[in-house]
Amino acid sequence: MEMQLQSAGEPAASSSAAARTGEITIRDLVDRYMAEYAGRDVTRAQRLGWWVVALGTVTLAELTDDQIFFALQDLAAQRGRYFAGYDADGKPIYKAKRGPLSPATLNRYAAALGAVLTWAVRRRIAPRGWDNPCKRLERHAENNERVRFLSDDEREQLLAACRRSGWDRLYLLVMRGTTGARRGELERLTWGDVDFEQAVAYVRRTKNGDRKMLPRVPSVIEELLRHEGPRSTLIFASRRRRDVAYSFNPVWETALRIAGVRNFRFHDLRHSCASYLAQSGATLLEIGEVLGHRDLTITK
Repeated sequence: MEMQLQSAGEPAASSSAAARTGEITIRDLVDRYMAEYAGRDVTRAQRLGWWVVALGTVTLAELTDDQIFFALQDLAAQRGRYFAGYDADGKPIYKAKRGPLSPATLNRYAAALGAVLTWAVRRRIAPRGWDNPCKRLERHAENNERVRFLSDDEREQLLAACRRSGWDRLYLLVMRGTTGARRGELERLTWGDVDFEQAVAYVRRTKNGDRKMLPRVPSVIEELLRHEGPRSTLIFASRRRRDVAYSFNPVWETALRIAGVRNFRFHDLRHSCASYLAQSGATLLEIGEVLGHRDLTITK
């Protein structure tokens, strides 16, 4: 049998290169991306799921920045949703907010799709020379100037309401929140992350990918000792599954209502922490270290 030899210097054609026609749909592309996704963003699947509904049948070759722009306009008219923990099967739960999506959230949706398209280029799935249409979108202006923190009276009233909550960990969660920890950091804390001898707790991986130590607060350590559990379980675990974080939004909202605290988000506990530190004379560098900021302009 006569064998045909490849000409010297001629690159071998690969099946993946031959398939780079742009005929893959957004639905199939998202499926491939999520099959390899190893990030910590619990909202990524939900946001990409929205894009699958909006543009799932569109192929890469057909996709334009106009399609993405008008899809985002439709999204802007919808009510927002928030991550509310996991169900018994470990699947994320999302609940509706009262108002429309914020400009920041719309930017996150655009960024999620943009990440998939960038991944397609890097993985040599998109056609050669293909231009990511998300690059031609203008970001929505985000108002990040909102700074809300608790007054002394509000703090006492809120903690008292948390003490009376139907969930026995809410008081501990809010106390720990006032040390500057992010919500996700608290939800991932296990009993093994707490060193009772040194009276500290360690966040193994922050939003920035760093490891940090939560401040020593004697009253928090005392409260932790009241609830101590097995090292491998989450401190703020669901009642049904010890490896899934408790969905505390309803009890948190109830505590705010009982305490009479208005216009306050759980994230604002970090602002409260920063305010207390500033009032006690801490420097920007010290405040930034507690909050886990890499850039002091964010702390400012």
